[in-house]
Amino acid sequence: MLEVTGNIISQLSDACEKYAEHTAYTLLGRDLSYRELDELSDNLAAYLLQHTQLESGDRVAIQLPNILQFPIAALAVFKASMVIVSINPEYSEDELKHQLNDSGAKALIVFSGCAKTFLNIQEQTNIEEVIITNIADLHHPLKSTIIHTLARVVGGYQSCLEYPALQKFRKALNLGKQVKHKCDLKQAHSIQNDQVAVLQYTGGTTGISKGSMLSHRNLISNFLQLKAQLGDACPDTGAIVVAPLPLYHVYAFTVNMLFSLMMGYHNILIVNPRYISLFIRDIKPHKINIFCGINPLFKKLCENPEFKKVDFSDLSICTTGGMALSKDIAEKWHEVTGCKILEGYGMTETSPLVACNTYEDYQADSIGKALPFTELKVIDQQGAALAPGEEGELCVRGPQVMQGYWQQPAETANVLDENGWLRTGDIASIDAFDHLKIIDRLKDMIIVSGFNVYPVEIENVVSAYSGVKDAVVIGVKNPEGVEQVKLIVVPDNPVLDKVTLLAYCKRKLAAYKVPKVIEFRTSLPKSNVGKVLKRQLHTEKTQ
Repeated sequence: MLEVTGNIISQLSDACEKYAEHTAYTLLGRDLSYRELDELSDNLAAYLLQHTQLESGDRVAIQLPNILQFPIAALAVFKASMVIVSINPEYSEDELKHQLNDSGAKALIVFSGCAKTFLNIQEQTNIEEVIITNIADLHHPLKSTIIHTLARVVGGYQSCLEYPALQKFRKALNLGKQVKHKCDLKQAHSIQNDQVAVLQYTGGTTGISKGSMLSHRNLISNFLQLKAQLGDACPDTGAIVVAPLPLYHVYAFTVNMLFSLMMGYHNILIVNPRYISLFIRDIKPHKINIFCGINPLFKKLCENPEFKKVDFSDLSICTTGGMALSKDIAEKWHEVTGCKILEGYGMTETSPLVACNTYEDYQADSIGKALPFTELKVIDQQGAALAPGEEGELCVRGPQVMQGYWQQPAETANVLDENGWLRTGDIASIDAFDHLKIIDRLKDMIIVSGFNVYPVEIENVVSAYSGVKDAVVIGVKNPEGVEQVKLIVVPDNPVLDKVTLLAYCKRKLAAYKVPKVIEFRTSLPKSNVGKVLKRQLHTEKTQ
């Protein structure tokens, strides 16, 4: 059994003291040291405890992009002995209302650029306290004004000034500083590590968005597991980490918050990775050591000539997760940066990492091996374990597996059995040497004439074809109710035509995998880091 001592607060407080003079985060030229992170989060924690009606164990929603206020807010919620509810700033009114009400959140720390969405549904929630912040509230006043002006003009973001009734982040920090002497913030150090630290929402393997209850022990365990898996490959204190993936997502929260802080690393925050030129400008001054990304982001960066001018001489670790990594993109990235991408596998319910490659045991066609203290098995439809190499549903057991879904015992029972095995909803195989290969999502699998068709395989084949910018595959039913393969393509070459593309698919794929329907579009619905929203495509086809 993995030995876990203390809780997240004790671990992070120790890190802030140990690395006090080091830089923890940089945003648009503004450095935030570990000492400052510790002090400002103390101030905000004191505000929550002394200027609100919140109590220990209450849920506090954080709806922020990758700005300096995110780590400050997260540490403050922990220090106040409360629970974080991470929320996507791009949520619609319905999505936001569901998550706030389902979690029972009583407070919201919100980005000014998305505050209007909340205000439209505020009366339908139980939110009692709202703290609002701009992108550059912690910058020097002159630079802050310039950045906020550009954000409004270029990004269309609203300013805090447009919401006079809401508490401002900077004022909350000042008020908290004045009453900090009345608080015993050390009390949070005694929280049992089996208590919930984060409610991380996910679609899970079935149904609507559910809150995965991740305890202090779950999250610390995943840090220790990842550290052990990487071993000597982990860079020393002060390593520079590029953080383009949203901190509200469990992958970045674990890597760019918990892991990085506990290791004493320096994170370069990217507010919006869609602005590739600004992204590259932000990382150019640094000799980066670690880069965390996903397939579409790697592709866009490699296509930009300016990215090739970045100094990659100290780049030692590149990681990806959350979606499949294309072989051609992995090869191009290695060509440009000189560093191979380590692909990992995980899910919200596992805090999130389950398995990952290492450079010592690297296999391009594999996710790698399970993390230490993690058990894996592949089962058939009847629940029986399958032999090495056979494909079935992947199950996971380990200290990083969630406690269950928040107030959803039936949903929890659907995926988590009495022996601690979590059904992932992913089709996978494990070879005789324990290397894990993820085939596709069980719910995305298409059955054609009795054969299993995995969209990822077709998408990888089509994406490698010249003239294809994006490709996604879903299952649709014809008028007779028979499931078929539908290919949706975004071309980047005006001469690309469906007949030629279909002929290519016939050469590269078995007949039953060849798309029966091909549709060209100008764009695909995507998350803010470029992941295609297949659920939205499935909704479209049923309307």
